[in-house]
Amino acid sequence: MRLKVRRGIKSLMLSLITVAVVLALPGFAAQVRVNPSSPELGNTLSVVLESAGSPNPPTVSWQGKTYPMFAIGPNRMRALLPTTPLDQPGTKSLQVNDGTQVQNLTVQLRDRDFPTQSIWLPPDKEELQGTDHEFDRVDAFKALVTPEKYWKGPFLRPNSGEITTIYGVRRYYNGDFAEDYYHRGVDYAGAMGSPVIAPAAGRIALVGRESEGFQIHGNVIGLDHGQGVGSILMHLSRIDVKEGDFVQAGQVIGAVGSSGASTGPHLHWGLYVQGQSVDPVPWRYTAID
Repeated sequence: MRLKVRRGIKSLMLSLITVAVVLALPGFAAQVRVNPSSPELGNTLSVVLESAGSPNPPTVSWQGKTYPMFAIGPNRMRALLPTTPLDQPGTKSLQVNDGTQVQNLTVQLRDRDFPTQSIWLPPDKEELQGTDHEFDRVDAFKALVTPEKYWKGPFLRPNSGEITTIYGVRRYYNGDFAEDYYHRGVDYAGAMGSPVIAPAAGRIALVGRESEGFQIHGNVIGLDHGQGVGSILMHLSRIDVKEGDFVQAGQVIGAVGSSGASTGPHLHWGLYVQGQSVDPVPWRYTAID
């Protein structure tokens, strides 16, 4: 779905500022690092716990959900937490359970201005509703939380085409405002058939085809990067991988197309953290290792 959007650049650049805050909490033996310290809607929060270890697995609770922490080094655990344009900005509570005790923290989640656009689908795609098979497969992919971490360093741009729609855009579809919708990714106006590469290493966990009922996503690839992080690449004209394949960052996995609910050739890249769509742009400029 193509529409050039040039607003929000200042906001995007601000989202790349990732100054961490380190908290040595009274009565709490562990040290907690939260990055970025003042996130905005769409950012991914990294919560790192440094402690001598505990027989019980540590967890982090954020906005009513509890997330696991994974080892990233000796006596260092981390959880990645999503925020989205549908969240309410303001002071948020964050609970860190190091396996022996719980400490309450606060995080100031900043607001962000998201553009609005109108999309007019052609008559042959206006009534597309998707299929149960399509949504069940995509939902199962988004729910994956693989303990291994496959990615390393900043993510790559998956196509060389111009960015035409940024993350978080709100939309009218054929004149009707989509209440709980936001653009869950970035669109690249690559030429039909131009290569699509893996933005980071991972395992192919989903291959869906328009011919098999993927009416909305079209020909689609779901790439599991591990630890609750996954990429979804939509509207492809060609798929060069199969489920179970392990791919490296930069490897060609398909080609740009206009399958599914699309108004013209482009690539939609969505990045999901713990099942929620986050802004992929900070991941391209800051290594979340």
